[in-house]
Amino acid sequence: MSDKNLSGHCYCGAVKFEINGKFDWVGHCHCESCRRQSGSVMTTFAGFKLDQVIFTGALPNRFITDDGVTRSFCGQCGSPVSYEYKNRADEIHLQLGLFDDPERLAPQDHSFLNEKVSWLHADEHLPESKLTSTDEV
Repeated sequence: MSDKNLSGHCYCGAVKFEINGKFDWVGHCHCESCRRQSGSVMTTFAGFKLDQVIFTGALPNRFITDDGVTRSFCGQCGSPVSYEYKNRADEIHLQLGLFDDPERLAPQDHSFLNEKVSWLHADEHLPESKLTSTDEV
């Protein structure tokens, strides 16, 4: 699927991005660190090659964890923007809720279902990815 001219922005509009090309994957993440970073019980990301994404507004602030994860967010409104992992240095995972047209990027699976909150029921028909709590996205 070609997704030319995808775009998005944070809540206040300061951080903006444009993407040219096909996404690698789109999926729901249930891991504890994504829950805490997003403030939501589930986060949905779209994964792209890093060179496909161009930030056209303000650059997001970055928070780097001890285990090599970089999470970015808008320095003005605080919107979570992306996830990057040192062992996948050529990828960036963008928060699906920031896209101008998220309908174009339907989730394909669930990651870290072993960490999912028990009362959440969302897209149960989607398959489970092979990721577990010991893996990094």
